[in-house]
Amino acid sequence: MTKADERSGNGAEGAGGQRPQGNMKFFIVHTYTGRERRVKELLERAVKQSQLEDRIGRIIVPAEKVMKIKKSQLVSEERRLYPGYVVIELEPSEETLNLVNTTPGVTHMLGTKDKPLPLSEDDVKSLLEQLEEGHAKAVPEAPFAKGENVKVTGGPFAGFTGSVEEIFAERRRVKVLVTIFGRATPIDLDFLEVQPI
Repeated sequence: MTKADERSGNGAEGAGGQRPQGNMKFFIVHTYTGRERRVKELLERAVKQSQLEDRIGRIIVPAEKVMKIKKSQLVSEERRLYPGYVVIELEPSEETLNLVNTTPGVTHMLGTKDKPLPLSEDDVKSLLEQLEEGHAKAVPEAPFAKGENVKVTGGPFAGFTGSVEEIFAERRRVKVLVTIFGRATPIDLDFLEVQPI
C-alpha cells in the first residue's frame, strides 16, 4: 500500500491496526455537516501541493456500510459515524495546523487554535476497530420502526396491513401482526416484502 493510499484511508481502508509514525498523532477536525468528503479531498490536495506527505498521514471520514431498501431493492450505503467530523493523522507544527485550519469547510480542530487536543491511544484504537467492524459487516437498516403500520407487498399475505412487532436487522426479517379472520396473527417476512404506509 502506498503512502497516498494510506493517507486517503476511508472508513476502514488504510486504517487497519497501523500506528502513527514518528511524532504523528490523530486529531479531530470539525467541518460543516455533509461536507466531510469534500474537506477530505481538499486536505489531500493541499497536502500534496505543499509537499507535507511526511508530516500529514491518514485522513479518515469515519463511516460504516449499511443496507437500505430503496424502491424495493436492497442497496448498500455508507453512513457517517460522526457527522461533521474528520479524523486526521499529523505531526503538530505551525505549518501543518495552519494548512488544516485554512482548508475551506474546516471550522476548527478540537482544542484551541494553537494547541489542538490529540486523541489518546485508546481512542484511536477503538475508532479504528469500530471502522473495521462497520465495513466488515454491513447490517441492513430497517426502513420502519417497531409498532409502525406496514403493508405486505409480497408472498401469500400480499395486500394485508399490520403493525411491526419485531425487527431482525441482521437477518433482514421482520415480524408483522396482521389480522386474519378477526385474530392478530404474527407472520415472518423479508424486508423487501413489506413497506411503510
